[in-house]
Amino acid sequence: MKIHMEATSNPLIPQTAEIVVGIIAFSLLFIVLRKFVVPMFEKAFTDRRNAIEGGIERAEKAQREAEAALLEYTAQLNEARGEAQAIREEARVQGAAIIEDMRAKAQEDANRISAAARASIEAERQQAVASLRHEVGALATELASKIVGEALDDQVRQSGIVDRFLADLEKSEK
Repeated sequence: MKIHMEATSNPLIPQTAEIVVGIIAFSLLFIVLRKFVVPMFEKAFTDRRNAIEGGIERAEKAQREAEAALLEYTAQLNEARGEAQAIREEARVQGAAIIEDMRAKAQEDANRISAAARASIEAERQQAVASLRHEVGALATELASKIVGEALDDQVRQSGIVDRFLADLEKSEK
C-alpha cells in the first residue's frame, strides 16, 4: 500500500471552495452583526450615557436646590431668632411695667390703709380724750364737792370748771 499524495496539495493552503464559502459566511455574519447587533449595542451605550449625564444633571440640580433651601432656612431661622429676641424684650418690658404698676398699687393701698389707720387712731384718741375728760371732770367735781363741802351739781358750771382745769393742765404740760 502505497499512499499516493498529490504534489499540489498543501495542507496549509485551503482549497478555493473553502475560501469562497468562508468569505460568504464571514460576509453574512458581518452584515447581520452590523445591521442588528451593533445598533443595539450603540443604543444601549447611548441610553447608558444619557442616563449617566441625566443623573449628573439631576444631582447638580438637586444640589443647587438644596443649597437654595439651606439659605432660605438659614434666613428663616435668623428671622425667627430675631422675632424671639423681640418677643423676649417686649415681655421683659411688659413685665417691668406690670411690676411697677403692682408696686404703685401696693404703695397706694399701703398709703390708703395707713391713712385709714391714722384716722381711726385719731378718732379713737378723740373719743378717749372726751371719755377721760368726762370721767376726770366727774371725779374732780366729786372731789371738789367733798373738799369744799357743797354740792356742785350744776352741769353747766361743772363742765366749765372741768374744761378750765384741763386747759390749765394742757398749758402746764407744754
